Amino acid sequence: MPNPKRKHSKSRRDKRRTHYKATAPAFGKCPNCGEMKLHHVACTDCGYYNGRVILNSTL
Repeated sequence: MPNPKRKHSKSRRDKRRTHYKATAPAFGKCPNCGEMKLHHVACTDCGYYNGRVILNSTL
């Protein structure tokens, strides 16, 4: 495998990494109870996903 002849500078490394940024997760309203929830995840409040009960919310 070829190896680099010289060390790449920090600015060159950082220019390559400009698109690696953290993004906030997207939230949406639960159609069943109206609470905010993550997309494509069962609602933590009522336990519904895609119109069906997935999680039992009874304690």
